[in-house]
Amino acid sequence: SFGNLWMTYLFTDSGNVPIALSTDGGLTWEKVADVVPVKPKGVGSPTTSGSKGNQAHLRGTASGDQPSISAAAGSVWVSYTVYPSTVVQAFGAPVTGLGRFGAFTAPQNVPTAFGRGNYGDTAVGPDGQVMVTYQDQTVGQGGARIYTALDPDGLGGDGFDTPRFFARTRVGGFDYLPVQPHRSVDAEASLAYDRSGGANHGRLYAIWTQEVKNESDNMDIMFQYSDDDGATWTSAVRLNDDAGTNSQVNPSISVDQATGFVGVAWYDARNDLGDGGPGDTNGIPNDDVQVWATFSTDGGATFAPNFQVSAGTSNSSGAESSFDFGDYRHSAFQSGSFYPVWSDNSNSTGDNPDGTLHQLDLYTAQVTVP
Repeated sequence: SFGNLWMTYLFTDSGNVPIALSTDGGLTWEKVADVVPVKPKGVGSPTTSGSKGNQAHLRGTASGDQPSISAAAGSVWVSYTVYPSTVVQAFGAPVTGLGRFGAFTAPQNVPTAFGRGNYGDTAVGPDGQVMVTYQDQTVGQGGARIYTALDPDGLGGDGFDTPRFFARTRVGGFDYLPVQPHRSVDAEASLAYDRSGGANHGRLYAIWTQEVKNESDNMDIMFQYSDDDGATWTSAVRLNDDAGTNSQVNPSISVDQATGFVGVAWYDARNDLGDGGPGDTNGIPNDDVQVWATFSTDGGATFAPNFQVSAGTSNSSGAESSFDFGDYRHSAFQSGSFYPVWSDNSNSTGDNPDGTLHQLDLYTAQVTVP
């Protein structure tokens, strides 16, 4: 509400979690914090089996991975995973105006079931409450449990409560499939609060990825919502409306705080039948993706039919990088305009400096929601 734009990101040579702030809509940035993850007591020797992001933990120091950021209700919050312990931590700061904020709190451990968690997300509610989600399995392909943890008063003294079981997914921490053959995927559970002041003010939305049968690569995007800060949830519903068995992965969700509308987008291989059609680049089925999306104007009760956002078809193997499309992606939604952002090598715009089906570049598109 003040006009601040907050960002968190990763360094390749540091395990710290930096925070940057822009007060001019992203034209210029200033790094305003560089938080050092706290190594929990009793952690053993470092391992390399858990991290799909920052590799600083190889040196034996604590490092942060998969940070996520959310700002609302006079505060900004970040959560991330600490390596080598795979413990989730979070910290926040008060925000009082454009470019005005207080000191960031020391990182606090988010209670995790079985003492581990990763691939999470952060959301701040209309009353300053903070919700963090994560999955317990950080490696393997056999599935995971997804949990949430709530700090009911945010910057107050309560801290995060006992984690609550949210969903059981067959997508593990490193689940390999044709669209991500090198990097793999996880369930990518994500959260978004409605702070619009409208009919669904305070509603908490969640998305995650389910595999229909373990190692089938038939992955779907699931959706649920809660009106009591995650104490109870609606039954999960599938958002992708295709009739096939191809993969949908790496979803993102955002709420338009001007209207209360909900937007969801993801990588989708539904059109890659390996038949040389518009969704196929190489004659191999289920390894090419487009970006598809949907939206709800009634608080998640119903969703619009799925529609394709990307103009072209991308293939991660053409990037010649072990990162494929990456581990996660995000979207923005404001005043009726929904903006998914994704990795793309289709060269559908004709101005990709790397050409077609080579290195990946970032693409976005404006989706106008009436």
